[in-house]
Amino acid sequence: MVRRVAHTAHNEKLLGRIRRLRGQIEAIERGIEAGDDCTKVLHLIAASRGAINGLMAEVLEGHVREHIVDPVKERSASRAEAAQQLIDVLRSYLA
Repeated sequence: MVRRVAHTAHNEKLLGRIRRLRGQIEAIERGIEAGDDCTKVLHLIAASRGAINGLMAEVLEGHVREHIVDPVKERSASRAEAAQQLIDVLRSYLA
């Protein structure tokens, strides 16, 4: 049985991030093919890494909110606080 992942299915915001990431990866490839200075290529790689970390944070946050506990909807104050703390830690770790 395949479960649909509602928070990622047809999500235009995520698809936009992926399209920008694809462009960044292609820029790295073009830079290497063109023999660009290694500093420029390293900057492109660093930007791509930041973009993929941002994508990961977005999907992880959606997963926590959709499948574990949504701090906004949770009735238990301690569970809501714990869920928000988890989201905050994930975002800071991936920043």
